Amino acid sequence: MSRYLLDTQVWLWLLAEPRRLRDDVCDLLADAANEILLSAASSWEISIKYRLGKLVLPEPPRSYVPDRMRRSGTTPLAIEHDHVLRVAELPDHHRDPFDRLLVAQAQTLDIPLVTADTQLQAYDVTTLRA
Repeated sequence: MSRYLLDTQVWLWLLAEPRRLRDDVCDLLADAANEILLSAASSWEISIKYRLGKLVLPEPPRSYVPDRMRRSGTTPLAIEHDHVLRVAELPDHHRDPFDRLLVAQAQTLDIPLVTADTQLQAYDVTTLRA
């Protein structure tokens, strides 16, 4: 079994617009032998963007995220102190605090980060282009 950490955008695309993902990525994410992780940082980002009106969802994040995680077989990934503290060690390739935390989590756990953001490839982390 392989584990993959999805960035927020990729997880939202997987749910609502899977055609935006590459076919090989869709196959990988659909394979029940793989564990798909969603960070609490993504839930935080979704909540903030929803509250600001920058993200439209069919229901509030409190019900949408856990329901869609359950339906899609996504495993929650908690934010640990080690993950947050590692952010301070990252070069400033990217300013988005959510993405920086996802990079730190992927590094700490030594798992690939599935992302459409090419800027994240500048970090010392395995990325899989969505």
